[in-house]
Amino acid sequence: MIRREIQLLAILGLLIAALSLWIGYGEAWSQNGQAGGQKRNPNYLDRNPFYFEGKVDYELLGIDQPVDAWEFMQRGIHRQDDLEDRDGAIQDYRAAIERNNPDNGTCQIVKTLPSTTLEFQQLTPAPCLFTPRLRLGYLLLHEDTLQAIQLFRQVTDIDPQRLEVNALIGEAYEILGDEASDPENREALYLQAVRALNAELALSPVTELTRSLTGDEANNAHAHWNLARIQEKLNNLPEALFALDQYLKATRWHSDVYPWRIPLAQRRMEQLNARLGPSPGD
Repeated sequence: MIRREIQLLAILGLLIAALSLWIGYGEAWSQNGQAGGQKRNPNYLDRNPFYFEGKVDYELLGIDQPVDAWEFMQRGIHRQDDLEDRDGAIQDYRAAIERNNPDNGTCQIVKTLPSTTLEFQQLTPAPCLFTPRLRLGYLLLHEDTLQAIQLFRQVTDIDPQRLEVNALIGEAYEILGDEASDPENREALYLQAVRALNAELALSPVTELTRSLTGDEANNAHAHWNLARIQEKLNNLPEALFALDQYLKATRWHSDVYPWRIPLAQRRMEQLNARLGPSPGD
């Protein structure tokens, strides 16, 4: 009887040791199977199959040194938002993109869903992240505008429906147009900005259904405001006037983050109408 109890205790000890090794092994592996993350940490979010693209409180992740794209992205967000370490954030976002890049086979742009749940959960290589590209592009917008546009284009490849990215592309082209010395090149860049802003507006169209439900006659006041400014730079005064009218319609029920723009738009419309003069039908 005693011998049997000893054998049972020995087996139980082996099971406990094996379980401890398995738990330790799990804790030492991160989202892509590399050392760094903590599997049992509820704050550490595994991809399934997409990565969590939001911000997680970095101190809660328990990461000593990032090793994969998601961990570098999280530290970059921490450096940018919490520490205001712009250079450190840029380095981390670049490291994340290097480890999550369709050109070297470390990520893929998912355009169709796998046929089975198992294939979906085991998607390999991992889906491409848009967050480090979007944040890096924003940080480089005035410093390296062409690279910022390239990064924003990558975001639209990954997620074509993501709002505000085309607006950032438009802003980038406007910056390049303002800096251009050649008139033809400047006009071409402004027209690129107009195309990008129109692409932004196309993502949130006003339809008869939305009019009946909300009463809105226009969406996206910010895009219309920027369009009006660029059309004026192109000396397209009727288009600028139309964009300002759409801006005022978009702010009718929702105002603006910058409410001082509303009376400014009204005054600007009066000035543009005075420059255009009466229409032929008047």
